[in-house]
Amino acid sequence: MTTKGPSCKQVIISISDDNTNTFFKDSSSHVTNINRVLKNIKLEVMADFICIENKSVIITTNKVASLPDLQNIEKYVKNTYNIEAEHTESPRFLQSKSFLKIISIPYISKSSNSCITSEKIEKFIKNNHIFYNIILVSKSQVIKVLPKSDMSIMWINIWDAQSGIKAKSLINRKFNFRSFIATIQGANMNWEFYSVKTTGNGVI
Repeated sequence: MTTKGPSCKQVIISISDDNTNTFFKDSSSHVTNINRVLKNIKLEVMADFICIENKSVIITTNKVASLPDLQNIEKYVKNTYNIEAEHTESPRFLQSKSFLKIISIPYISKSSNSCITSEKIEKFIKNNHIFYNIILVSKSQVIKVLPKSDMSIMWINIWDAQSGIKAKSLINRKFNFRSFIATIQGANMNWEFYSVKTTGNGVI
């Protein structure tokens, strides 16, 4: 399922937790400096304010930013003192969210004999070409299929276009997860509520 996202006047920059907090502490100065940079090169877009959400800096502008606007905002952020450029992603527009689930994943890792975690699966799928250019909105959840089952379901939500094109490209795709074949399926947007309700059955 795909939900409508916020305005394209909002630009998102994903950076590490420490960098996000460092940048936000001086947000008023950053707005002034970003606008000075944009004005000096005769661009019409202006930054209105800055906020943080989901480990990202969100810069709201007076109009939809163009590619040159994004490039100059990126250059400013990466040149800001105390901001580690290697931990800063390129700016992009906030988009819609698509909800997906990955099935046929083992609940117990045979190598460590411990419960599989969302971090382990996320690390694994990041290296899979199927998920190229796919960005998670928030931390995923891993839930047991049934209390006595040895299989699990991974619930994820991703940034997507309002058409849901990224979700459509993933749904029904299969990939190898160790010795298992995992399948990606569409999911209801209420999965976050479901995972809270089933905490006693194996949310990791």
